[in-house]
Amino acid sequence: MTDQSGAPSVMPRSPSLAAHSIDCVVFTVPDIDVAVKFYTAFGMDVRREGNRVELFTMGHPHCWMRVVENKQPKALQYLAFGIYAEDEAAFQTKIDQLGIGCEPHPLATRPGIWLRGPDGHPFQLVVSDKVSPNHKTPAAPARGLARGTAAAPARTQVDRVFPRWLSHVLLFTPDVSALVNFSESVLGLRLSDRSADLVAFMHTPHGSDHHLLACVKSEGPGLHHTSWDMGSVDEVGEASEQMRNAGYADGWGVGRHVLGSNYFYYVRDPWGSFAEYSADIDFISSDQPWVAGDYAPEDSFYLWGPAVPDWFVANTELIQQK
Repeated sequence: MTDQSGAPSVMPRSPSLAAHSIDCVVFTVPDIDVAVKFYTAFGMDVRREGNRVELFTMGHPHCWMRVVENKQPKALQYLAFGIYAEDEAAFQTKIDQLGIGCEPHPLATRPGIWLRGPDGHPFQLVVSDKVSPNHKTPAAPARGLARGTAAAPARTQVDRVFPRWLSHVLLFTPDVSALVNFSESVLGLRLSDRSADLVAFMHTPHGSDHHLLACVKSEGPGLHHTSWDMGSVDEVGEASEQMRNAGYADGWGVGRHVLGSNYFYYVRDPWGSFAEYSADIDFISSDQPWVAGDYAPEDSFYLWGPAVPDWFVANTELIQQK
């Protein structure tokens, strides 16, 4: 068996009761045509059916996101996490004992276990294949043209670049510690690193990137960004230019994070949140001891890159509700 990078899936699962992947992100927007245009430019395989789209990465069978038209300001509806079939009963028992179960979301398309998080957002646990990486994924081959010893292609001859898979999701929350505790005690995730009560990053003990789920402090809940794995820092840079050429000029990067170590470029989407191109993020395997750190704010954000725009930390879902 192989995973999404084409490499053998040799990493054993952890004995821990834990979600193994983010299965799907579901949110609503006021105009689905706007979503189709943006995510097509971003490099997704966009499959539309009526007033909704399903978002795949090119050549990958998994649906990573669903976006539904709602004629209201953009809003996160729910996150679905993948779990192993043999863990389903134990998860159901835990959620029943905690009394945090909830009714299925109206936009749900699959059966699963429903529960409500500390911020009021519903979560779903679905039995599904593990789609988070099983090992540190290799960089894509360089795409320079065969023209002497030059490594970079001519600007006019650069092919489009495409994300490989969903790396992680970052949520706004009014209480970082409460969401971390929920993620650990209910979902089974583990803290990778944090900065006081400002931001925290969590991975699955079954093996994943440095963070599968992250959260940052805000006055209320919401979706800050989805992050998409790219083959190299060159692809991150090329993708940023690809989006500027498509008319999406607002963004932050290219730069390099400290926690996670990944190279990044964040594209500001039409609703004020972000889609991140990410490359070379740290990986935490199921058999690797990892000591979570608590970093000072100045050492927790980015190592190098342009200054952070003021609007980068704005919770537009909360602003639009006021």
